[in-house]
Amino acid sequence: AMFGATVLVPALTGLSVSSTLLFAGLGTLLFHLLTKGKVPAFLGSSFAFLGGYFAIAPNGEKELLPYACLGVACAGVLYLVLAALIKAFGQKKVMRFFPPIVTGPIIIAIGLTLSSSAIDNCKQSWIVALIAIFVVVICNIYGKGMIKIVPIILGVIASYISAVLVGLVDFTPVADAPWIGLPFRAQDTVFSIFSNPDKSMIITAIVTIMPIALATMVEHIGDISAISSTTNRNFIEDPGLHRTLLGDGLATILASLFGAPANTTYGENTGVLSLTKVYDPRVIRIAAYFAVAVSFSPKFAALISSIPAATIGGVSIVLYGMISAVGVRNVVENQTDFSKSRNIIIAALILGLSIGVNYSGAISFPVGSVTISLSGLAVGALVGIILNAVLPMEEKEYKGLDKKVDNVEK
Repeated sequence: AMFGATVLVPALTGLSVSSTLLFAGLGTLLFHLLTKGKVPAFLGSSFAFLGGYFAIAPNGEKELLPYACLGVACAGVLYLVLAALIKAFGQKKVMRFFPPIVTGPIIIAIGLTLSSSAIDNCKQSWIVALIAIFVVVICNIYGKGMIKIVPIILGVIASYISAVLVGLVDFTPVADAPWIGLPFRAQDTVFSIFSNPDKSMIITAIVTIMPIALATMVEHIGDISAISSTTNRNFIEDPGLHRTLLGDGLATILASLFGAPANTTYGENTGVLSLTKVYDPRVIRIAAYFAVAVSFSPKFAALISSIPAATIGGVSIVLYGMISAVGVRNVVENQTDFSKSRNIIIAALILGLSIGVNYSGAISFPVGSVTISLSGLAVGALVGIILNAVLPMEEKEYKGLDKKVDNVEK
């Protein structure tokens, strides 16, 4: 279930499929090591960072992707900082700075700002794209058991077959690719940029992508809470949220440095656990070993890379919409009170700035000898965090936030 989404991210961004699988597997094993092998979670590619990759390398430019990966690696450092703060002060005090009124609109904006790229991909063949959308929707609504958990994979397969029938797929690269090979190339890693670094691009990538971690860290907490609920074990307390964040953050840093997408604990993981009732973390580690093994097959990577733009576009329309829907759910489930002017202003500015700046172009300004560019998501996230910190909140709202954090801990 996690496999389909994991390989879709490199297909969307231009990152290496092989390195993605390698570091999804290694990241999962590292996560299990740091969480004492207690949490049955698989770490795969994060969709939340897609906006960051597109802001730095909009067309998957190979020379720009390492800069985007550097920004994601720095975002991973924020996980380590949050893990340390939670360990030192407790999550109740720390999470006051990341309430749903901030993280919810950020997640909504992530999905909305990505939607135009999905439409552009669909233009290759709307028939092929619509087949992908149709299958994903039908499987999601009417599917039973495993079918309901893997609608993305089924949508890709159905759309891919239709693309083959209409001649959109070229199998020549698949035939030419060797069966065995190294998962990544040195020129695709972050280390390659330091031979002739572009200082402006480095700063822009870091400032643009790091704020996205504010949303993904909260998403991580939600995933761990969901896994805890499904398995009837409190992983927030044991091994502790600081350990799960540490594992996720280090896995993301490791993957990004070697040119792979950011890692994240998958929501699909919870669905598989609920369906199979198999909660043994050793089973997840077997899946991680399999991902590592498959990463050494360039032929498999070439097959994934042969997926046409129309198929990717069709699936992406659903995926990007689902990202925004998760943001809406985050706000609704936490009962954010929009009768308060404070909350309306914060949400309005996050959405308005994130989407508006995204479509008008990044905000650029010189700092010394370098030029820094801020994407819409970076501007919206920073403004939201600042407003949440400075705008007055009623005491009962503070108590409400504390109660929500207590519910997560339970």
